[in-house]
Amino acid sequence: MTTMTQTRGKPRHLLTLLDRTPDELRALLARAVELKRTRSTGSSSRPLAGKSIGVIMEKASTRTRISFEVAIAELGGTCISMHGRDLQIGRSEPLPDTARVLSRYLHAVVLRTFGHERIVELASASTIPVINALTDKFHPCQVLADLLTVQEHRKDGLAGLVVAWIGDGNNMAHSWILASAQLGFELRIACPEGYAPAADVLALADAQGRGKRVIVRSPAAAAAGAHVVTTDVWASMGQEEEAQVRQTAFSGYSVTAEIMAKAMPEAIFLHCLPAHRGEEVSAEVIDGPASRVWDEAENRLHVQKALLELSLA
Repeated sequence: MTTMTQTRGKPRHLLTLLDRTPDELRALLARAVELKRTRSTGSSSRPLAGKSIGVIMEKASTRTRISFEVAIAELGGTCISMHGRDLQIGRSEPLPDTARVLSRYLHAVVLRTFGHERIVELASASTIPVINALTDKFHPCQVLADLLTVQEHRKDGLAGLVVAWIGDGNNMAHSWILASAQLGFELRIACPEGYAPAADVLALADAQGRGKRVIVRSPAAAAAGAHVVTTDVWASMGQEEEAQVRQTAFSGYSVTAEIMAKAMPEAIFLHCLPAHRGEEVSAEVIDGPASRVWDEAENRLHVQKALLELSLA
C-alpha cells in the first residue's frame, strides 16, 4: 500500500508570486472572476471534495482566516484550522518534521507566519502544496485580490497600469513589486528614507525583465497620473514598539484627498486592511467614492478559491 506522499508529484507551492508564470497568474485571475460569478448564481463546483486543507495561523487574522476557511468549505473541502500555539510547531518540533507529518494527513497547508524563512523551511520538506497566507516579507494572496479588484474597476484591466504605493517598503510593497515584474505594469513606490523595499526583492523583480519600478520620496510624485493608489499601516504586527518612531518617519505619507487628486480622475484607492484613519489614509479617502477596499476584501475569497483549485488540480 502506498502512502499519500508517495502518490504525489511535485507540489505547487505559492510562497511568492514568482512561483507562478505570468500566464498562470492571468489564468488564476480569470478563474477567480468565474468563481465569483458562479458563487452569485449558486452553481459553484466542489473540486476539493474529499480533500483536507490545514490553515495554520501563527499571526492574528480576520480576512485571511475567514476567507480561506469559507473558500475551502465552498469548494467542498474540509478545513483543519489551527493556531501555531496549539501545535508542536509552536514549541520545539523542527519545521521539517512538522511538514513531513502534515504531508501524510493533509492535501495542502495554508500558513500565516512571521519570518519568511519559516514558510520556506516548511515548504522544502512538504510533499503537499504550501500557500503563503502572509509572512513578514511577502503577502501574495492579498496582492492577487488587489489585482482582481483593479481588473474589475478598470476597463483596460492591467494593460498600461500605473500603481502608486505610498508608505512602508513592507511585505505588501514586496508583493506589489513582484506583481509588477510578473505582469508588466509600472509601480511607483513613495517611502521615507530608511523604509525602502528590500534590495534583494527589487533585484528579483528586475531579473524578470518586465514592468517598471521607481522609488521616490514624494507621495504626490508617485500618485501623479496613477490608476491605483494603495497603502498599508505604518506599523505592522510585530512592529508595535516602533509605532511612535514610525509616526514621525511617515509624517506626510498619508493618502489624502489632495494626493488622490494627483492621480487619474478614475483612479481607485486600495488598502489591505485593517486601516488607521487619520494615519496612512484619511477617512475622506477610504470612505469616499474612489475607495474599493470592500471589493478588495471580498476578492480575497475568490482568488484564494482559484488558487486552491489550481494548486490541487
